[in-house]
Amino acid sequence: MTVSREQTQPGTPSLSSTGKPTLSSVSMAAIHEATPSNTSPASPTAADPATIGKSLQIKGEVIGSESLYIDGNVEGAINLPDSRVTVSRDALVSANITAREVVVFGKVSGNIYASDRVDIRSEGSLTGDVTAQRISVGDGAFFKGVIDISKPRKGKDGMVLAGISNDHSQTAASAVQA
Repeated sequence: MTVSREQTQPGTPSLSSTGKPTLSSVSMAAIHEATPSNTSPASPTAADPATIGKSLQIKGEVIGSESLYIDGNVEGAINLPDSRVTVSRDALVSANITAREVVVFGKVSGNIYASDRVDIRSEGSLTGDVTAQRISVGDGAFFKGVIDISKPRKGKDGMVLAGISNDHSQTAASAVQA
């Protein structure tokens, strides 16, 4: 059998030196060409929270617009008004927290201002005041502080004022856009 050396069109079969049909090298390169689906790692979805790992210690203010999972130590303030903050069993947080939703498995010392709810699980510990629409405290959880169940108050221009309590003479800790 004789094999011709003429150039084949991409994607057209040709004969190899063994006489078996193959695809041209141009079409093989196209098959293995980098595509977004096979080159980039799976990007995190919007539901994946940012994480502060066990070995991390943050001193200062954490500000953002995505949910946060804390497994390390945080001192200062956490301001994520439209997001969820989860404090893991191993976490130690000494901060005021402003968020839509706060779930406590670990230890928190500081006030929590939630536009929706606060959930202190059975392993959780919270020393500080809570301002939220809803709160749940699991069996065995530790809580020492004042609870203010109220709907978020809106100020001028539709701003939601976090940290305002009707029973206390507190100033607004932060104002967040509604």
